[in-house]
Amino acid sequence: MAKKVAVIGAGVSGLSSIKCCLDEDLEPTCFERSNDFGGLWKFNEASTDGMTRVYKSLVTNVCKEMSCYSNFPYPEEYPNFMSHEKFWNYLQEFVEHFDLLKYIQFKTAVCSITKRPDFSQTGQWDVVTETEGKQNRAVFDAVMVCTGLFLSPHLPLESFPGIHKFKGQILHSQEYRIPDPFQGKRVLVIGLGNSGGDIAVELTRTAAQVLVSTRTGTWVVNRYSDGGYPINMMSIRRWHNFITQLLPTCFLNWSLKRRMNKKFNHDIYGLSIIKREKPKFIINDELPTCILCGKVTVKTSIKNFTETAVIFEDGTVEGNIDAVIFTTGYTVSFPFFEEPLKSHCTKKTFLYKHVFPADLERATLAIIGLISLNGSILAGTELQARWATRVFKGLCNVPPSQKLMAEAIKKEQLIKRGVIRDTSQEKLDFITYLDDLATCIGAKPNIPALFLKDPRLAWEVFFGPCSPYQYRIVGPGKWTGARNAILTQWDRTLKPLKTRSVANSSEPASLPHYLKVVGAPVLLVSLIFICKGSPFLKLVQDKLQDRISSSLVLHNVPQKS
Repeated sequence: MAKKVAVIGAGVSGLSSIKCCLDEDLEPTCFERSNDFGGLWKFNEASTDGMTRVYKSLVTNVCKEMSCYSNFPYPEEYPNFMSHEKFWNYLQEFVEHFDLLKYIQFKTAVCSITKRPDFSQTGQWDVVTETEGKQNRAVFDAVMVCTGLFLSPHLPLESFPGIHKFKGQILHSQEYRIPDPFQGKRVLVIGLGNSGGDIAVELTRTAAQVLVSTRTGTWVVNRYSDGGYPINMMSIRRWHNFITQLLPTCFLNWSLKRRMNKKFNHDIYGLSIIKREKPKFIINDELPTCILCGKVTVKTSIKNFTETAVIFEDGTVEGNIDAVIFTTGYTVSFPFFEEPLKSHCTKKTFLYKHVFPADLERATLAIIGLISLNGSILAGTELQARWATRVFKGLCNVPPSQKLMAEAIKKEQLIKRGVIRDTSQEKLDFITYLDDLATCIGAKPNIPALFLKDPRLAWEVFFGPCSPYQYRIVGPGKWTGARNAILTQWDRTLKPLKTRSVANSSEPASLPHYLKVVGAPVLLVSLIFICKGSPFLKLVQDKLQDRISSSLVLHNVPQKS
């Protein structure tokens, strides 16, 4: 009999989890508290239900070929960066194609998830849900929590002296939908992440003045790269990762700063990263122009509020502020768990590969989507789900809980003592993380072997965009259409742009022009290093760093998902 799996949430990661369960002959039941699938991507005019939703004008930050389910490409006519409506349409097509709707119970909230008395032997869970005021209890062999990062808004009012005296409107970006209510007002946006940048730019269409307060500054990245091609497809490539492994962090940071300031000088615009802060990026095509036109004013950290004004750390004062919008992120929350499981699930240190809690005797609970990547979250959560379902089925192993807990506690102590840096809040490298998961299930492409078997495909896999299709070439879940999807990804990218015929228009090569001349030597050296492994890479790093052209690094611009 198939193992029963509870899937909590029918958003992007919940849908892929349902499908992955079916792929492994497991029996999924998905509980979704709203009346439709799609999670935050299902737009709702009102924010009264307490759920995080996209604002009306939102456009995706990762292009379609880099942020699709790995065996379900977007239709070629879809734009590269989509509105929330278009993205939700894609989810709907995915649900219908794989017949997932029948596994979802809508308007059903999860009240509690607890281990059964015989958990150490069975790994089973008691799941209590509530539908229209009626509670139900069921036993499941495994649980996949797909509630993501955007469950509970973080509104740090206590960090802003005088905020309670402020007489204007205060809201979190979770409540923001459209700019109309701010017509003619002076609005302060606190925080400059992707949401902060988007909201600030959109408010300029109606507000009298928009101010943005940022403590650290940020690098601003366009959706398009040199030549106008999607930035994700040009920068997230295996050969880029290979080169960056050879170069020291200080050199990479210098190269990045030079590259970013070549587009526009971030110091002049008040956006530069302050010293000793980790690099931070947002995707925004209009913010620099809004600053240049005076529609957005960038300010430093806030010192305190008065009834109608804001005093900043640099001593400047902005009066007659009508509204303050906090774009200060979200707090990870698992209200249906008991302690200590609840605490361990919120600490990434205690999640093995960011998926399995370290303190469980049986690996039958997977946290899907509690990750931040410099690439597509959709692609990352899908691979998490593929791995988790194979662990549930007994086809992949997770180290014993005693070992995992010992390692997690040791790491936490080292962080507290300052011996090592806490990297839990930093973005994971897309290729490195997905390769790690793919290795666990046997789906990571073997580049040297692929060059011998299928040189054309291998060339695109190593030098071209690292699109999700790469993880369907081999291993469990292998898709016969993966090769064609990779070789035709540029066709689907350029198709929606070809609305006017222009002679000699073509797709970009897998490598920039200046590398074509030395393509064979680069390939040979790359394959040697790959075969030798990371110890050898570290050995030759110092000798090679001065010989590698800095231009190779400057294309590797980190992405936001």
